[in-house]
Amino acid sequence: MARFIKRLLPKRFRSDETVIPVVRLHGTIMAGGSQLRPALNLASAAGVLEKAFSKKDAPAVAISVNSPGGSPVQSRLIFQRIRSLAAEKNKKVLIFVEDVAASGGYMIALAGDEIFADPTSIVGSIGVVSGGFGFPELLKKIGVERRVYTAGENKVILDPFQPEKESDIEYLKTLQLEIHKVFIDMVKERRAGKLADDATIFSGLFWTGTRGLDLGLIDGLGDMRTEIRRRFGDKAKLELITAPRDIFGRRQPGASILDGAAERVGASAIAALAETAEEKALWGRYGL
Repeated sequence: MARFIKRLLPKRFRSDETVIPVVRLHGTIMAGGSQLRPALNLASAAGVLEKAFSKKDAPAVAISVNSPGGSPVQSRLIFQRIRSLAAEKNKKVLIFVEDVAASGGYMIALAGDEIFADPTSIVGSIGVVSGGFGFPELLKKIGVERRVYTAGENKVILDPFQPEKESDIEYLKTLQLEIHKVFIDMVKERRAGKLADDATIFSGLFWTGTRGLDLGLIDGLGDMRTEIRRRFGDKAKLELITAPRDIFGRRQPGASILDGAAERVGASAIAALAETAEEKALWGRYGL
């Protein structure tokens, strides 16, 4: 209704400001998450993305990315949703990297028609990593016997309570190579004609925003407010989009993982400890 009334007003009474919706995609990328440790995934991002791209008068959507990576599946799902909405709503996507857009974080950044970063941001890490712990010697030391019964010879592949098998490691590496190829193909498609001829781009290394610009991983150096005003004028306004709420003011399911039954909090706290360790390891890899 407000837009309709605005169109009826004489031009001299209309505001000349351009409003650009802003979405913040921050955090480690993983399915689920917990009540105490929210995660970045399609379920948590879908609502705000839909809301941002639904702003009819906005010529573009600005997305702030700050993530060390995580799940390649969730990263790709978010990427695909952004590109799908951009095509459907005919909007330009501008990505702005904060501290880091590495690994899955950079995969999400590829959804931008243009990518900007601070000179000191971290970008890249185009690779795949799997990690875990092994406890077979600990079990022996404390006198615990591991008992596993399976139907299927590979059901306990990479079991952390058994010694590593060379065949298991080789199989895991084949999966990593397949995922890595998907990632590489995405980069080549989205950054076509922009990438430098440098073999290290797909090696898993990561760089500052300054070096990332030289390599063609990003399009420019700068911050969101400055770039938006340069493009759309000094009256351009940034509007932060938050998760949709229901008629009672509660965040809708999928927009936040902080809601849920109180009796699950205890179990979530335990899961959150493991997730916190994993999250710290991801951020710590980039010195953050």
